Amino acid sequence: MPAQQEVTEGRSAPVVTLAFVGSRAETEEATSRLSVESQAGLRQFSLERMTGYGVDYADAVELRARVIEGQDWHSAATELADVCVRRAESAPGDAGRHTRIGYLRRASALLRMSQMMMLSDTAERRAIFARAAELYAQAAEASGDREHVTIETGHGPLVGWLVPAVDSAVGSAVVIGGVEGWAMDFDSLGEALAARGIDALLLDGPGQGETRLAHEHYLTAQWRDAYARAVDFLDERSPGRPIGFVGNSMGGSVALAVAAQDTRIRACVDNGGVHAPWLVPPTMGTFFSKMVAACGTGDADRAVDVWKTVTPLADGPNTGYPLLVVQGGEDPMVSMDLAQVLLHGAPTHDKRMVVFTDGNHCVYNHKHDRDALIADWLTARLRGLPNPEIAN
Repeated sequence: MPAQQEVTEGRSAPVVTLAFVGSRAETEEATSRLSVESQAGLRQFSLERMTGYGVDYADAVELRARVIEGQDWHSAATELADVCVRRAESAPGDAGRHTRIGYLRRASALLRMSQMMMLSDTAERRAIFARAAELYAQAAEASGDREHVTIETGHGPLVGWLVPAVDSAVGSAVVIGGVEGWAMDFDSLGEALAARGIDALLLDGPGQGETRLAHEHYLTAQWRDAYARAVDFLDERSPGRPIGFVGNSMGGSVALAVAAQDTRIRACVDNGGVHAPWLVPPTMGTFFSKMVAACGTGDADRAVDVWKTVTPLADGPNTGYPLLVVQGGEDPMVSMDLAQVLLHGAPTHDKRMVVFTDGNHCVYNHKHDRDALIADWLTARLRGLPNPEIAN
């Protein structure tokens, strides 16, 4: 993404120069002089994770380079988003529709990334996320391949994006993120499902995304009621169609907890969840703080009590559901031992785990392979077929 644009006259034609900060070596010496927030941003949001959340590769490289050079995380991401918006606005008419869609989505992803280091739900953060959602909605209007939905519940609205099946639908699915990666961040997975005949509801559950920042609907002990309404939404839209549930990061824990209790869930995918979310220690610093913030409180003990109601290994009327666990062998947050505890303790015999040996958390570094794996598996299981073969 250009930092500036310069036009010079060549001997035969004008030359347009697009200037970038460019990739910078992220050495200990280079990062040690940065602010605590900048160091945390570079550490927590790797290049793979940023692109996993929809940030374009070039934008991710440029953002990290600017931070290395001393710019703060928020302003670097915001300035790059502004460039994308200007590019979208200058795209030429009908011929530039796809260009406009691409830049609007890039701008939205950059704005979502710009607020990742914010721990409190300030007015500024709410405005940033609302602008990101607005740009995403503009892209959706131009592409015509997804729609913004609001689902009313007894505890406040849920907000999401419905990506309809490209051809005849064979099933539906709820897709959620975790403590910090939310609905729009996992749209590549929604697109992979839609391409295979699954209506994908990319949902911001209680304590997530637009549901939280626009409607102050936090994670409380009544969170199950909200997810039941999301399943109602899909069931009422297409009565009798099989429904799957995909949870990413801590959303994987939520997905298992929902699947065991709701007989309408015909298959479940966990990508990065843990068997006991409430055991995450305060020493995990920022991540623990974000878990507390998801509950709309500053009281850590109260938040832990809420997270204790997320019980992935509990029995229920739907035990026996097909389960796929996707795990990164190099996941710094969820070890193989923890993944095995979840796999073996899940209340079903119909389960399998797929491990990407060099995979990071949520396997962002194999995003396309991960999305294809999950979408193929879920499509097969919702159609009543056995586990698909995986070539190695």
